[in-house]
Amino acid sequence: MEYGYVPGIEKPISRLVQGTVMMTTRDLDGSFKLMDEVFEMGCRTFDTAHGYGAGDCERTVGRWVNERGVREEVVIIGKGAHHNQDRQRVTPFDITADLHDSLARFKFDYIDLYLLHRDDPSVPVGPIVEVLNEHKKAGLIRAFGGSNWSVARIQEANAYAAAYGLEGFVASSPNFSLAVQRKPPWPNCISISGPQAEEERRWYQEQGMPLFTWSSLAGGFFSGRFRRDNLDTFTEYADKLVVESYCTEENFQRLDRVEELAREKGMTIPQIATAYVLSVPLNIFALVGCRTGAEFRDNLAASQLKLTPEEIAWLELRSDTRS
Repeated sequence: MEYGYVPGIEKPISRLVQGTVMMTTRDLDGSFKLMDEVFEMGCRTFDTAHGYGAGDCERTVGRWVNERGVREEVVIIGKGAHHNQDRQRVTPFDITADLHDSLARFKFDYIDLYLLHRDDPSVPVGPIVEVLNEHKKAGLIRAFGGSNWSVARIQEANAYAAAYGLEGFVASSPNFSLAVQRKPPWPNCISISGPQAEEERRWYQEQGMPLFTWSSLAGGFFSGRFRRDNLDTFTEYADKLVVESYCTEENFQRLDRVEELAREKGMTIPQIATAYVLSVPLNIFALVGCRTGAEFRDNLAASQLKLTPEEIAWLELRSDTRS
């Protein structure tokens, strides 16, 4: 396992970050087994959110961390202030309420990295930056950033912080994969995939900002199950979302090349897609939603494969040759 660091967090952060949306108190044995297995393979970072499982996810992760006695060994990413069907919730009140809910569920004194799960560009950034600084100063969070925040809004937030002697966003969590979204899978999602996001990726590269990128496999597009001739056979919600968001001819051409490279390197399609994300010249920590230890082991093997710039350009359809 490779590790990196985020300003404000003294612990090493594993480049593969295990998602926890599947963790539940209804299956404590299975959830604990999965977290034990990925921990044994070097995973020290877990991605959570206030909204996952209506809080059950955080309770499950908290029980595992506390019962195993590993709080000072693991980095917990918490997310809050997600919108609901009634209103936008990126407000100081909602940020504070969600943070305290999460801490109570975890039974923790602090969350390592706190990300705002969504943004509301219609509200000013000043009060948001100020309340996050208050919570950091109180020791409730070690560092903070934005999930699905645009580069422009992060720049605005950090300019405000600099102007008033406050701390700014130190991390971002956008979507990033080899596949380019035809439409966002959910409202208010930000992606830095594809040619249209080249300027945003350049800014992140120049800043060196840690990126906790989600959906490396494009929701499962790079599972190998989706083909040009079977798209009308999918009936499950998540699968239909993949068809709507990712199943374009351009992405199938990328998939063709992923499959070819996988055969040559003796790896799977998902492994090449994961290797791509971790090989681009950005400070990336990839969020993975492994449901078994074996899946995490495959991701770990993929993380050790470094694709060349020529291979990356070929996969992105920017070149017709890998040499």
